[in-house]
Amino acid sequence: MRHPLVFAISCAAASTLVAARESSGEPTLGELALQKVLGDSREIFGVYDDEDEDEEGEHPYANWMSRVPDSTPLAHLNIPGVHDAATWNYSQATQDMLAPGVARCSGGSGRPAPAQVYRTQRRGAAAALDAGVRFFDLRFAADALGQGLAFWHGGALLSAAADVDDVLFGFYAWLERHPSESVLLSFQYEGGTREGAEFDGEVKGRLKRALGEGEEGSGGARRFVRRGGGDKGRLGTLGESRGKIVLLKRFDMEDEDEGEDGEGLPGLHLSPAKWPDNNPDGFELVYNATSGERAFIEDYYEPTIGSGSNSSVAENVRAKMEAVKAHLEIAAAATGVARDSLFITFASGEHNDNNPPVFPQTMALGNGTEVTPDGGVNHHLATLLREMRGSRLGVVVVDFFDEPADLVGLILGS
Repeated sequence: MRHPLVFAISCAAASTLVAARESSGEPTLGELALQKVLGDSREIFGVYDDEDEDEEGEHPYANWMSRVPDSTPLAHLNIPGVHDAATWNYSQATQDMLAPGVARCSGGSGRPAPAQVYRTQRRGAAAALDAGVRFFDLRFAADALGQGLAFWHGGALLSAAADVDDVLFGFYAWLERHPSESVLLSFQYEGGTREGAEFDGEVKGRLKRALGEGEEGSGGARRFVRRGGGDKGRLGTLGESRGKIVLLKRFDMEDEDEGEDGEGLPGLHLSPAKWPDNNPDGFELVYNATSGERAFIEDYYEPTIGSGSNSSVAENVRAKMEAVKAHLEIAAAATGVARDSLFITFASGEHNDNNPPVFPQTMALGNGTEVTPDGGVNHHLATLLREMRGSRLGVVVVDFFDEPADLVGLILGS
């Protein structure tokens, strides 16, 4: 874990990033510390752009929340999201470099599947934030040596350089420059990473410190992760969340309490025990036992096709889109308690064990042939979003968010 002093220096740097340099013109120590942390995070977070954005310029949605009233419940917003955000830089070359070391450290002998099984994005979190994305799906576990927290997708270690602390600080630095915005971070413990890996006390302790708990907890997290007794287990309003991260916890802690004043980490507890695997119909998950606050979620990530494992790309795209369309229509038509509930629709998917495989990129974008003349899920989703413009949709999570180019804007209703 990064030493608290580095966080303290870096926090100071983030707040003065655009201030005048010392009279010598050289970077201050705080600026250098910030550059170091952001450099370390690059393989996962991406390249941080510290230039000001113009609404009419390159990043028209970089500050889209600034135009939304403080009183607006987060549940009423359309929020673009990215699935497995940490995979954008993963390639076969990355796998060839990292997989042997993971096997040696864990005593295993297997290799991950081909790299295209794991890659679900081609632009990093920094670019996604500037593009208007405000929900990030991140998967963590112990690193190959068991000495820190790294990002994984299944058995694929995504980076040996960027750890959880580094990447979180990338989000803090971005929020420092965009105080009108709020980010929903979905943190999931990733199982099946390496031989003998468990979500044990040591890993949980590191996670707590990274998220600001305890005397050695990250000062950056204490400042930027929304917390406090009244906030625990609540989604809340945009005004309460500006400049903050709202944590969505896809893991279980022994001291977790789903009440507003419970113990444990801040945020919404989306327990894995309540998250059915590959449910085609969507499901309801109560994340606050005291208030009854709940989420409605669609996560049909691997369609079951009648033709079995020899199904076509078009059949898989059609099956996935049926689930997405049904869930978005429920979100749009919701009234009463459901209207004020969190909706999350995962438009991401794959059928990797199909013959031929339907990799995440193929599912999202099609295979570029006459087999998918209308593209993949993303292109069909764009058409649906045009038809549903003006509707409340909730969080819409996609793979390869940058195609088609107007996809994020369409989720926002533009």
